[in-house]
Amino acid sequence: MSPRGRQSGYGYRGRADTPDHPDITRSPAPRKDPVDADALITAAVAAVRGSDVRDAERKLDLLVVGGGPAGVGDDGGPAAVDAALRDRLVAALARLWPRGWQPTDVARIVTRRLGARPGRLLADALAADRAARPGPVPQWWDDQLTSLDARFRGDDDAGRAGREGTDRITALRDGVEMLALLTGLPPVAVLRPPPGGSGGATGSGPSGSRVLDRVRALLAKAESTTFPAEAEAFTGKAQELIARHSLEQALVEATAAHPDRPGGIRIGTDAPYAGAKALLVQEVATANRCESVWSDDLGFATVLGFPADLAAVELLHTSLLVQATAAMLRGRRERRGGGRRTRAYDEAFLHAFAQRIGERLRAATEEASRQATAAAGPDRLLPVLAARSDAVRERMDTLFPGATRARLNVRDVEGWQSGTAAADRASLAGDAPANRPLPGRR
Repeated sequence: MSPRGRQSGYGYRGRADTPDHPDITRSPAPRKDPVDADALITAAVAAVRGSDVRDAERKLDLLVVGGGPAGVGDDGGPAAVDAALRDRLVAALARLWPRGWQPTDVARIVTRRLGARPGRLLADALAADRAARPGPVPQWWDDQLTSLDARFRGDDDAGRAGREGTDRITALRDGVEMLALLTGLPPVAVLRPPPGGSGGATGSGPSGSRVLDRVRALLAKAESTTFPAEAEAFTGKAQELIARHSLEQALVEATAAHPDRPGGIRIGTDAPYAGAKALLVQEVATANRCESVWSDDLGFATVLGFPADLAAVELLHTSLLVQATAAMLRGRRERRGGGRRTRAYDEAFLHAFAQRIGERLRAATEEASRQATAAAGPDRLLPVLAARSDAVRERMDTLFPGATRARLNVRDVEGWQSGTAAADRASLAGDAPANRPLPGRR
């Protein structure tokens, strides 16, 4: 060993050999540099995106430590990391809004890919984004935040973790994974201008009319009753009101000074049976003069149409999905010869249910159109409906110029037959009384 002593990772041990260096029995404390919280977060996000699990764990550990105990020095340690991560999440959200994403869209994909706990963390980031906006925002934006329970609670990250029953380490890991997801999301169709934006489609929010309030009440009764005949009556009446209301709105908008333009909504199509759910969206959309595009990788279908029609699609799809699922579960119990249902059976059942429901809804819409044409006159209604269809199609071609059609395969005959029979029993729209005038017609 050299007379200067052996070198260690923290200095020198042993006896110094010059008069300027007295005996050193322990290393001096290393100088504490300020924490570069942003660099730690960037490294952790890159590691999470990579394939090296051990490297990701090391980077996350560094992020948890945050350069040292909180309160030591002027850098704030972990507190600086927490604040920087929150700021990075808010900045990532702000970049998504001009790219077509809305709060409910982001919440849906975060929950779908990362789970419910990160979804709750996202609500805090959404609230912080909202608090950082000095100017007014559209009412529909605040409505979405309210539905997600996105209430701003200040900068108390530790308090947030405690409220959610989550320790800081778990919260940091969730935050890093969410940041990696948000920064990698692709642009989507801009359905409404975001806060601070301009242009885009208007009027794409659900209608608050009394007619649709009655429809909501009828569908709620249809879903809650245990008697199939009663559910059929409630749902059939709801469809009748929807069809007549849509046609009445078309006539009113035709003479309005500032008529509505086609807008859009997004409807989740999560697993299992995402393809069957997307088919149900498409069938309901087509029957209500809307267009639908399924983004399988993102887990939603985009529906384009006029406001009253979009509200009808959203309400009917929600109710029909509940009814289809219940019918499928009943079919499992009633299967010929007993036994456990297979995935192929379930998919075939839901595909058949969606296709048959679509046929019946389209027939109901055509019947309502014939009645409305007779009441209003063909020269008045038919050009209006044609112009609205052209406007929706033009919007579709603008937002989705590369959309293609895909074929869904069905592999279980029994499931298809059972699903078709269940859709027939739903009796959604075929019982509307004939020759009944449109609401409000004199």
